[in-house]
Amino acid sequence: MTEKKAISFTKYIKWFWGILLGGIFAICFMFMLASWGLLGSLPTFEELENPESNLATEIISSDGKTIGKYAHENRTPIRYKDLPQNLITALVSTEDERYYNHSGIDFKGTARAVLKPGSGGASTITQQLAKMLFTKRASKNIFLRVIQKMKEWVVATKLERQYTKQEILAMYLNKYDFLNQAVGIRSAARIYFGKEPKELEMHESAMLVGMLKNSSYFNPLRRKELVLKRRNVVLFQMNRNNAINSKQKDSLQKLPLDLNHTPESHSDGLATYFREYTRDFLKKWVKENPKANGETYDIYRDGLKIYVTIDSRMQQYAEEAIEEHMANLQKYFFEEQKKNKTAPFYDIDKNDVRKILNRAKKNTDRYKSMKKAGKSDKEIEKVFQTKTKMRVFSWKGDRDTLMSPYDSIRYYKHFLRSGLVSIEPQTGHIKAWVGGINNKHFKYDAVAQQKRQVGSTFKPFVYATAINQLKRSPCDKLPNMPYTIPKEKYGMSDDWTPRDVGGKYGGELTLQQALAKSVNVITARLIDEVSPINVARLAKSAGITTDFQANPSIALGSLDLSLLEMTSAYSTFANRGMRVSPMFITQIEDKNGTVLDTFVPETKEVVNEESAYVLLNLMEGVTKYGSGARLRSSWSRGKYLTGYPYKFTNAIAGKTGTTQNQSDGWFMGVVPNLATGVWTGGEDRSTHFARVDKGQGASMSLPSWGIFMRKCYADKTIKISKAAFKKPSDLSINVDCSKHEDSKNGEEGENAKPQDDEF
Repeated sequence: MTEKKAISFTKYIKWFWGILLGGIFAICFMFMLASWGLLGSLPTFEELENPESNLATEIISSDGKTIGKYAHENRTPIRYKDLPQNLITALVSTEDERYYNHSGIDFKGTARAVLKPGSGGASTITQQLAKMLFTKRASKNIFLRVIQKMKEWVVATKLERQYTKQEILAMYLNKYDFLNQAVGIRSAARIYFGKEPKELEMHESAMLVGMLKNSSYFNPLRRKELVLKRRNVVLFQMNRNNAINSKQKDSLQKLPLDLNHTPESHSDGLATYFREYTRDFLKKWVKENPKANGETYDIYRDGLKIYVTIDSRMQQYAEEAIEEHMANLQKYFFEEQKKNKTAPFYDIDKNDVRKILNRAKKNTDRYKSMKKAGKSDKEIEKVFQTKTKMRVFSWKGDRDTLMSPYDSIRYYKHFLRSGLVSIEPQTGHIKAWVGGINNKHFKYDAVAQQKRQVGSTFKPFVYATAINQLKRSPCDKLPNMPYTIPKEKYGMSDDWTPRDVGGKYGGELTLQQALAKSVNVITARLIDEVSPINVARLAKSAGITTDFQANPSIALGSLDLSLLEMTSAYSTFANRGMRVSPMFITQIEDKNGTVLDTFVPETKEVVNEESAYVLLNLMEGVTKYGSGARLRSSWSRGKYLTGYPYKFTNAIAGKTGTTQNQSDGWFMGVVPNLATGVWTGGEDRSTHFARVDKGQGASMSLPSWGIFMRKCYADKTIKISKAAFKKPSDLSINVDCSKHEDSKNGEEGENAKPQDDEF
């Protein structure tokens, strides 16, 4: 009996070892099959060297800040040395305690997972990376899952042989999708905390590591309580692995998440309009500059680095200036429209209003998609007249409301728009670019895309031509009387006799007084002296790229130009008459740092240094005695003048401009090393203030300039000049008018007559 039991026990022992060894052999055999590629393709050596990935193209400002990206996946990889140690510690403590002691596969963890289900996952960090890089999620079929696991093991061991432990950690964190457009650790740190990874504090790193379990489930923007609990689990694991002590753990677990959500979509962040302009340029550039193998660069996947001229600090100040002033100005516009039966339009009848709104309707995505789907006009009209839930823009943040699409079109027509661009005259570098009040809701770019009537801001080109050709002095006097240019002289249909609205004629005015007061009749006399064709030639040479007809009316700004070309042309005078073409990109690099292209501006002389200086001297009169004098005022007047009083004491050459019915308000301001232009108006020319006090350039655009410059001057790291314009050593034109009639007879500040900016 005992002998039979012994035989039976031996039999069981043999079966045990047979099953065990057979299982090990089967696993090894499957492992070998996977490594030979017989269970499906595996990545090649080259793929392991260069794992396929979608790398975001970065836009890097002149002061070294990433101000935006172009990406299908918003991912910018960083190296291990740029990762904080607290992040690495949290990752290893939570995801793979024996990371530094295995070669890609944790057999102890695998055995624990098999023998004790629910005790934790068996995948190492290397295996998780292998899955993200080279394998796909298997079906629920257990056999397929086993095959996938084998392939992960093979790839993991190859990765361990190919890369260092540090490189694998960096690759893993760079690849993981943290949701909300945050692919990779750098994007995650910037989007969730508004900082670079190196700046992450321990509890912030713990939150991001906690998301690695399942970022969709542990989404900090949707499930803060769950994410907080998960973060505290990570801190517990760090304590368990002696990375932090119990006191640190308890202290850190009491902290809130401290999120600083900083979206990085195309409509969020700094310089959104500028980024769209740059994107359009890059789409053309990649076609003209292929890779060495003939392939076209993909700006969404190839990880290019675009070094731009924008200064992130100045861009921030410019956006703040536009927001501060426009939010305030809009309140007064809304108040005015309560009494307007055709709000927000003036000067047109109800039939014209319907035409404007119907044209806007046909430009909407909703209309185009319905039309494409074959919907009838009646069906489309019914949809546009039916109230629906929507989120609309307001200066206090987007708000949910119930509104018909048709009413939303009219609602958005109420908003005044504005743009600002700032250029460094000596280099042509564009330092700030604000194309509108909100890129998400108002796509049209007021800097480069839009062209509007420029009004009196064109007058300096007439004066510059007279100075350059005739050596006119700011102290020269001309009669302040209506002036007629006969139609035969320039082939016009009628004689041209411009007037100054409400102007008082008689006597003489110096050119300094005339420009400060923006006197139309003297500007008309000057353009006749030098001829419109010479004024047009100088303006185009200075930077006006739009083609226009050279007739006398251009003297008063009857032509439509962009804010970018106007500001660029003004910067020519600040650069002593030398035109430097505007630049917005300095260099393009590939993902490895290889320079692909560099950019150098074109330069040419437009006027001599003397003429440029004299014109700047003339335009200083605008900010001393004319409609720009409120920049220097210390009086606190006009609630709609945000930031007022500005109290500038330094040299500022400027010019305001207001077009017919206050449809457009301009201010161009120049200091020795910065030229900045601002435009403000409605989307439609019939959208404007009823009165000139609020609707002129000195009220609509000058305040944004004043706020922007005050912020720039307050930041000593930017170094915007407060010096006087450099006087030529051989100046022969008299600019000292002290012996002439006091130029301060001109109107000043808010007392400036309405015709100051009228054409």
